[in-house]
Amino acid sequence: MFNKRISDTLHIREWQVANVIKLLSEDATIPFIARYRKEKTGDLDEVQIRNIEEEHSRLVDLEKRRNYVLSQIEEQGKLTPELKQLIIAAMDADTLEDLYLPYKTRRKTKADIAKEAGYEPLAVAIFAQNGDGWQKNWNTLITDSAASKEVALQFARDIIAEWVSEDAPLRSKLRALFEKDALMECKVTRGKSKNEDAQKYKDYFDHKEKLSSIPSHRFLAIQRGVDEGWLKWGASPEEEQAIYQMKRHLLHGYGESQVQILLAMQDSWDRLLQPSLETEILAKAKEKADDEAIKVFAENVKQLLLAAPLGGLRILALDPGFRTGCKVVVLNETGQLLEHATIFPHEPQNDKIKSEELLQKFITKYKLDVIAIGNGTAGRESEDWLKNTALNLPVYMVNEAGASIYSASEIAREEFPDKDITVRGAVSIGRRLMDPLAELVKIDPKSIGVGQYQHDVNQGLLKKRLNSVVESAVNAVGININTASKYLLEHVSGLGPGLAGNIVKYRNENGEFHSREELKKVPRLGDKAFEQCAGFLRIRGAKNPLDNSAVHPERYKVVEKMAKDLNLSMDQLLVQRDKINQIIPEKYTNEAEGLGLPTIKDILSELQKPGLDPRGAFKAVGFSEGVRSMADLEPGMELNGIVTNIVDFGAFVDVGIKQDGLVHISNMSQKFIKHPMEVVTLGQHVKVRVMEVDSQRKRIALTMKF
Repeated sequence: MFNKRISDTLHIREWQVANVIKLLSEDATIPFIARYRKEKTGDLDEVQIRNIEEEHSRLVDLEKRRNYVLSQIEEQGKLTPELKQLIIAAMDADTLEDLYLPYKTRRKTKADIAKEAGYEPLAVAIFAQNGDGWQKNWNTLITDSAASKEVALQFARDIIAEWVSEDAPLRSKLRALFEKDALMECKVTRGKSKNEDAQKYKDYFDHKEKLSSIPSHRFLAIQRGVDEGWLKWGASPEEEQAIYQMKRHLLHGYGESQVQILLAMQDSWDRLLQPSLETEILAKAKEKADDEAIKVFAENVKQLLLAAPLGGLRILALDPGFRTGCKVVVLNETGQLLEHATIFPHEPQNDKIKSEELLQKFITKYKLDVIAIGNGTAGRESEDWLKNTALNLPVYMVNEAGASIYSASEIAREEFPDKDITVRGAVSIGRRLMDPLAELVKIDPKSIGVGQYQHDVNQGLLKKRLNSVVESAVNAVGININTASKYLLEHVSGLGPGLAGNIVKYRNENGEFHSREELKKVPRLGDKAFEQCAGFLRIRGAKNPLDNSAVHPERYKVVEKMAKDLNLSMDQLLVQRDKINQIIPEKYTNEAEGLGLPTIKDILSELQKPGLDPRGAFKAVGFSEGVRSMADLEPGMELNGIVTNIVDFGAFVDVGIKQDGLVHISNMSQKFIKHPMEVVTLGQHVKVRVMEVDSQRKRIALTMKF
């Protein structure tokens, strides 16, 4: 129904749009469509498919609203053929709502009162602008013969003012003026300028800026100040411009009619149009700022989820602290908790000897491979101490943002019902080093320490976008079905919490899965769910090596034919990469089975690296020696750092102390850039130079320009 409109809007061919919408209507997930239905989509990526889904959803909602509007006006007996055509032709919500405005149920207005009092015929005569003949018999056009001319004209103007405000074409013109030229003015709330809490908004105490060009982070910051009551704001174009547009649209000729209409126009602007359109334009600016902030936040979350894992090693993890000690946990290769304890290597106890002895005991007993330390309070001090012991294991700092959220969550209580939150937090730190994705999916993405103003944006839209990011990341990596938690599995295409729980229950009762085909034995996991999820699940050591690859089971036969044509077994095909290069893709296409070149090339690419983790190899950052706190920093110092957060105005960098520094966008590159993501990615190792240290406000200004 909407294929052509979506095609025109997104510049995607109509047949591609039609196929995507059909697949989505059949409950296919976006990761599945993008990966395994390339012939049907013309090789569209996840972003394009998601854009089609969102535009289709918008048009469906618009159509529902259109039908509602038509039914409401028809019930009133006011749906003329001309109005019906205009409503049917409306291509956006603004136009539709403008047409519906005169017919909406509302509280009694000044115009309603004037109409009830019998002044509408006079208003009609004036608004018609057919000369000033109405002046001679104005009193015959009203009901109240005792009313003075001044009172009668005021009532008539009240009616005309409402007609002006409900003029759909005029509203459209004025809306365009707002969108193009509205100036946002912001001032401190009267009597609040000296309040200590208001000072963080001091930059906006007397601020003017064109609304169309305001950056999202600044808009959201100002809005927060408004919401908290420290700031007042407004947005409008120059009044002269608006009145000029209204005159051009409404007036023709000169005379007393035009004088009265001008007065009504001014009233309509002051009382109805300007406040209404201001509210609307600020709401749209909020939507735009939300969208931009959510995009940045979602990209940060995606990069964090796709951070390289250390892999299945035995880990000693520390959640560091001073007075309360360091919580220590021992994890095996799959992240299982083996033992835990508390050590006190720092002040005030300063019991370094006993602490080292206990850690050595754990290392020997469990044959541990590495040590993970949370990067919060006492993190660098713990790292220094460990590197000066005889434990002789690699030590890695881990971003612990969100670990405390996890430790107090229902998921953590379910995993470790008999452990306190400090032990759970240490487990999260260790597991995050082992596999960031598997651990971070348990935490609300809003709580993992990236993004900007995520608590101020549309929470429904934020949740939807972040869920799609998590889904995309999980399916891009591929999940080991025999080690994955329920919370990781529920993000796999086609599963969800119910089926994820059934898989784990089946695994616990029957042991490891030995083939993808065995998934069909899981209760309630039918053919559709199997189709959607199978390609994203991995089975290490399976009899069929393709079960540990991204090749979908529906395409096993074509790979078997490739192996047979080369006189190789399946195992031989996957290790003899030079033979794979000899395969001619065109030879294996089959239009009847929907098997085209995109899928064949995808399969060949996967055969070259079956089961390879796309996240790359883990690399630890080496922080600069001698830097432990802000007191150690001086302008001009060159430091190693890691990007921990990216926002519209720059990037925050961990240089090995508790407080991250900011590299403003203007200090990121010698050339002009529009957004920090053109230069850096989350988790990237960077070299920075200290520009300024503000200990009082706990701010560190850094530069990447050398």
